[in-house]
Amino acid sequence: MQSKRSAARREAWAAGTMIVLGLGAIAQASTYNIGSLARMGPGMFPAILGVLLVLLGLMIARMAVAPAAAEEDAEDEPPPDWRGWGCIIGGLMTFILVGKYGGLVPATFALVFISAMGDRQHTPRSAALLAAGVTVLGVAVFSWALQLQFPLFRWG
Repeated sequence: MQSKRSAARREAWAAGTMIVLGLGAIAQASTYNIGSLARMGPGMFPAILGVLLVLLGLMIARMAVAPAAAEEDAEDEPPPDWRGWGCIIGGLMTFILVGKYGGLVPATFALVFISAMGDRQHTPRSAALLAAGVTVLGVAVFSWALQLQFPLFRWG
């Protein structure tokens, strides 16, 4: 009984956190020009992200009160996968560092490669192939289609 209550409490905290972060992103986005869908301003992306976070938080809250969640035993949950968490956080930190000094292409490749290695089913070869594919897609979307002002490579 205690484990069910703690799982519901955890889900409520997760939902609340997502909703608060989403509302914060929306509030911050409102300080920028949002623009229109045809001519997006700098506040459009944070506003969309904020709305998505709020919706995700509401979905998590809905799942927390669903009858199926009450029947699920917390004892069946595996322990946290610390390798996965570490690789995802390490990938994000690497993206920031490599992006600042190396550019979009090496930063994106490093982010995806390191994050993919958090999954025990990935080999270095499959992670590198995934990273190469996502990097090509990321360059196509962010650099060419959206014309993001982030250099592809930085030399120094």
